[in-house]
Amino acid sequence: MAKYKPTKLRIERAKRVSETLLAKYGTIEWVPRYNAGEELVYTILSQHTSDINSERAFKNLMDHFKTLDAVAEANVNDIENVIKSGGLAKQKAPRIKRVLNEVKQEVGSFDLSFLMEMPLDSAKEWLTKFNGVGPKTAAIILCFSFGLPAMPVDTHIFRVARRLRLIGPKINAEKAHERLEPIVPPEEVFQFHMYLIKHGRDICSARFPKCNDCTLWELCPSFGKV
Repeated sequence: MAKYKPTKLRIERAKRVSETLLAKYGTIEWVPRYNAGEELVYTILSQHTSDINSERAFKNLMDHFKTLDAVAEANVNDIENVIKSGGLAKQKAPRIKRVLNEVKQEVGSFDLSFLMEMPLDSAKEWLTKFNGVGPKTAAIILCFSFGLPAMPVDTHIFRVARRLRLIGPKINAEKAHERLEPIVPPEEVFQFHMYLIKHGRDICSARFPKCNDCTLWELCPSFGKV
C-alpha cells in the first residue's frame, strides 16, 4: 500500500497551527515517561478511564509487584484486585498478563530498546502484531518511551484535527495516525501531539468548545459551526 502523502494545504495549515499553539503554550520538551514495557502496561490501564485513575492503578501495580516479570507471572485475579482503581479491571488484567507473556516469550525480556534501531513503520508493525496492541498503543510506546516521531491519536487530537480539517471527515481514529504524522516535521511530532491534546482539553472540548477564546479561530473551518 502506498504511503499517504498530505497535501501542501494541510502541511501549511499544520505549520500555522503549530506556530500559533507554540506562541500560546510555549515549548514542550520530550522527556521519557516510562520504559517501553511499563509504557505498554500503562497504556492498557489508561484505556477508557481518566489519567488520575490510570496513574493510580499503575502505581498500585508496580508498588505491589515491583517488576514486570512478577506481573507476568502473577495470578490474573491478583492483578485485577490491584488495578481496580483504574476501572475495567476484569478486562484489563488478563490483557496485561497475556501481552507481557507474549512479549517476553518473543524477546526474552521487556527491554524493547531494539525498536529504536528499526524503521518507524517496522517498529509499529512489530508492536501491533501482539493481541490488544493497536496503532495508538504502538505510537504511545514509540513516542513516549523513545522519542520517536510516532503520533498517538487520542479522542482530543482526533476531534481537534477534524475540526481544523487536518484530516478529512471520513477518516477514522485508526487511520488518523498515518494521516497526522507526516503533516509536521519529525522533530515536531511530539510537541504537536501535546499541543493538540492540551488545546482539546482546555479550549476545543467535545460539547461546548470555547470558540470565542480560541487562538486558532482564523485557521479553523469549523469556527462558529460546532
